[in-house]
Amino acid sequence: MTAPHGAGAGPVLSGRHRESKALERLLATPGGGCASVLVQGGWGSGKTSVLRAALAGARDDAATRVVSASADPLECDLRYAVVRQLFERLVADGADSPYGGRTPDSARRPAPWEPRPSGPSGPMAGQDAAALRDLYQLAARLTSHGRLLVAVDDLQWSDTASLRWLRHLLHRADDLPLVVVATLGPEDARSNSAGIAAAVPLFQHRLTLGGLSDEAVECLAEEVLGEAPEPSFTAACRNATGGNLLLVDALLRGARAAGRPVDADLAPRITELVPADLGPAVLTRIEGVAPHTTATAEAVAVLGGSPSVDLLTAVTGLTQPQVEDAAHVLVRADCLTRTDEGLSFRYDALAAAVASAVLPSMRMNLHVRAARFLLSQGAPLEQVAGHLLHSPLGHPWVPQVLTRAAATASEHGDTEKAMAFLKRALREELTEEARASLLASVGRLELSSSVPVAVRNLERSLELSRDPADRAVAARGLAGAMLALDRYPDALETLRRTGEDLRETDSVDAVCLEVDLLHIALTNTVPAPAVVRRLMELDISDAADTRVRRHLAALLSLRAVMVGRSSEETVRLARLALSQGADPMADESVVYYDAVLSLRAAGETELALEYTDAAARKAQARGSVLAHVMAMGVRAYTHCWTGRLRECQDDAMSALEELAGIGIGPRHSFSVFAIATLTDSLVKQGEHEAAEELLRRGDLSGALNANWVNEYVLMVRGRLRVAQGRLEEGLADFLLCGERTCGRGFHSPAVHPWRSEAALVHAALRQSEAARPLAEEELTLARAWGVPETVGVALHAMGTVVGGQEGLDMLREAVELLGRAPARLRYAQALADCGVLTRKAGRLAEARPLLQKAVSVAHECGATPLADRALAELRAVGDRPRGRSFHGVDALTATERRVANLAAQGMTNREIAQHLFVGLRTVELHLTNVYGKLAIDGRAGLAHTLSSSQGRRSERTDRGATGGKALGPDRQVSASSGA
Repeated sequence: MTAPHGAGAGPVLSGRHRESKALERLLATPGGGCASVLVQGGWGSGKTSVLRAALAGARDDAATRVVSASADPLECDLRYAVVRQLFERLVADGADSPYGGRTPDSARRPAPWEPRPSGPSGPMAGQDAAALRDLYQLAARLTSHGRLLVAVDDLQWSDTASLRWLRHLLHRADDLPLVVVATLGPEDARSNSAGIAAAVPLFQHRLTLGGLSDEAVECLAEEVLGEAPEPSFTAACRNATGGNLLLVDALLRGARAAGRPVDADLAPRITELVPADLGPAVLTRIEGVAPHTTATAEAVAVLGGSPSVDLLTAVTGLTQPQVEDAAHVLVRADCLTRTDEGLSFRYDALAAAVASAVLPSMRMNLHVRAARFLLSQGAPLEQVAGHLLHSPLGHPWVPQVLTRAAATASEHGDTEKAMAFLKRALREELTEEARASLLASVGRLELSSSVPVAVRNLERSLELSRDPADRAVAARGLAGAMLALDRYPDALETLRRTGEDLRETDSVDAVCLEVDLLHIALTNTVPAPAVVRRLMELDISDAADTRVRRHLAALLSLRAVMVGRSSEETVRLARLALSQGADPMADESVVYYDAVLSLRAAGETELALEYTDAAARKAQARGSVLAHVMAMGVRAYTHCWTGRLRECQDDAMSALEELAGIGIGPRHSFSVFAIATLTDSLVKQGEHEAAEELLRRGDLSGALNANWVNEYVLMVRGRLRVAQGRLEEGLADFLLCGERTCGRGFHSPAVHPWRSEAALVHAALRQSEAARPLAEEELTLARAWGVPETVGVALHAMGTVVGGQEGLDMLREAVELLGRAPARLRYAQALADCGVLTRKAGRLAEARPLLQKAVSVAHECGATPLADRALAELRAVGDRPRGRSFHGVDALTATERRVANLAAQGMTNREIAQHLFVGLRTVELHLTNVYGKLAIDGRAGLAHTLSSSQGRRSERTDRGATGGKALGPDRQVSASSGA
């Protein structure tokens, strides 16, 4: 069937080559008898194209005369309309007149389709009999010169008289060299069902046109677009159209007009390619089927999903029986399908075409009527709000529904949907307070997509807000976002100004704002004396309100670590602060992570991990990327301290990827913290080149500003420099870290044990006069702090610096203390150095189990350099441990495994480098190592080799690197230089 009027050019033959060839073979059937073929197919299946191609071939045959007609629904009530198309010209010319040549007008008898005088047996009966006889004689006379091919397109719209003649002809033409071919559309389009039913069985052959196959769609795409599409696009095109030739061709024309590449990215949005002329064509087809079908189809297309009959009745204004009747006809017409919920279009392309043809005002009215009806029926708010996204402005009840729906979507973790609801609500006429509240909600959600954009909305919200509680929430959320962007002065000013405004009306929120202000003032630069003085004046008894008490306790737990007060007090304050978790609902402050870090400093590392685990799960569930990143960053840091290097690396990498996704670059402090943690992990694994590249990418290789996160960077960078053999540079970093940390008021070694790190480097440089005072000071401070692992770290450094029997006793005590602590890598370092000093004292039997345990624990952590050093010492005491020449996947380091997995997924080396924040050369070196360990030549066997190793725990490989190897055996830096 051809496209309806207004559809533009019909589909090309492409995609129907096989069917066209089949029809040509049937039409070329030899012999003198009559042959007949019926081509059947739905709307847009390409029946007309196949027929026209076959007729074009037949006309090239000089021995075949072709007469053709195309039935029209506008002429289905005209008597002999189809027959007249077939033979009128021949009769008018006279040469093929059934009366034996040209006849004078005065003597001409009426043509078969013209009215005749009434006969004795009744007017119609006589005329029909004469017409059928004359028409048969006409066909017979035409076959006297050769084969006659009679073709009728769209037989379903033929008039009754022409159908009667066709049956008459097929019954009596067995001896004539005659071929009859017709096309027949779907049942719903037949204007004369009884006449069609009587004629169809008389056709000898049937050719049914179903949906195009993927191969046929691909062939058609190549011809229309000039290129082969990706398989995903081909499949999406077929699924959206059901393989209907007209619809497929329309989508491909849309793709060609848009100039978009037909690849996997376009496949999910393929209905966007529906051209503008398809909608009117589909509606013309639907309009002629039955009453009310257009209104019903438009409503189904616009509302989307599977609207119920009740909903369609409400939005169209039709009665339920009218909708049911229209739906029944549209289902029979293969346009709609019934689901458990209601009605939907059978093919997405059809739905998109119809929806695009509906006027915008009508679409909006349909949606708002749907929203009203669903709201009255108690439907889920998110379903109601989905329609309100497309409703007209000016309905006062709409903002409230959208706001409630956004809250529900946010609770379900659907941030994108919640954002859409809120932004639609902001388009309505609102009071300043309502607009301020919406902007605050939008800003908080935007923290998960773009922090810079979120800041603009939060600033506007704070400007408009008048409610004290709302202003406090907005100010704290804004300050946190500014902090993520390193806008410290703006954050401080926001908190100060809002706190002053609220001091008289809301003292509770004013205190919370002051706590946040003090936290930021402590972390940005060296704090002013007034800030430190105010911090020292605060007491937990100052907070009468529970929320303020939790908030203040978080800051006071950090203060306790700063001044080195008892660890018991620190843990008590931290537990109070975290009584509702590290990420309490409706509290935008980052101060609670002070309490998590304080727990780690107080030796409660596993408890700190529990809080970060819970915060990460909670943030992920509610879709808060910034909160999730903060939890991941602190968890990575805690994992690194305990020696869980693989877990540390995974969390730090995830945090960096998520930060990049919300507009936080690698040089912002949140990213710097994750980079420093990841670098520390790499140093401990002996991957010095990757660590150096990571620092370079974060612009952390040169001078660093006074932000407190850079004190952590100095510690990590110092460890890397020492591991590289650049001792003086490492020592300078440790000492600068100490200068800045003490200047900030942090004298306790629980956060940055810079004194022990510097003392070990001084000792390696044989500067004992500088080493011992630092080690002694740290040990004194650590004993005052009273946490076993802090004391153990200090004893380890002191024992290594002092040496001899005194040093050995200190190292043994360090081993005992660290063996009970969660810091497993620190334990391995103490074991190794205690074993070394024991061996040097000639106590080989005592040294052996210490070194063996050091190897075991170091491997457990993945600290390859430390394990190598302990193995070398084992050989020095006479042991002959089995070589660690691992092969296969178990030999890959954590980074090598990550690089290998990304390569197996199809990433290029450059994409891997960008993904992992490393250099291209680093990726190439890792892949070279991977290929060697896996005994493969390249990427070809990578995926198979990796997949075959599932379920096995990865072991760290022997990289042959040791910390500070440039110093020589007598000047080896203690293993703690890599911790």
